Amino acid sequence: MTKKVLSTPSAPGALGPYSVAVEAGDLVFVSGQVAIDPASGERAPDDVRAQAEQVMRNIGAILTDVGLGYGDIVKTTIFLADIADFPTVNEVYGSFFEDEPPARSTVQAGALPGGFLVEIEVVAAR
Repeated sequence: MTKKVLSTPSAPGALGPYSVAVEAGDLVFVSGQVAIDPASGERAPDDVRAQAEQVMRNIGAILTDVGLGYGDIVKTTIFLADIADFPTVNEVYGSFFEDEPPARSTVQAGALPGGFLVEIEVVAAR
């Protein structure tokens, strides 16, 4: 199986030594996304709803760049700075899936890099 780093010009670039998206076989692994607007480079407000919406838009942009969409996601992991934000993030997240949502795990992290409130990573299948 060959590993290939994918180009994702419509989404924020990596904030460290990692690739935003990597393809291995028929799977595409998208690194955890935080709430940065790719057009402006600015972070979303410190509001979990606004951050979750920006994160999901960033994931959609990455998937579009590599020829996929939300319906191709097979697994997600959601990291929350505060598990009390779960209902709000769950509502936002759910609005991006018309039917048959992917498998998912949600965990509270002790803290997220940059003080973000939510981070989401996904695995999609071609």
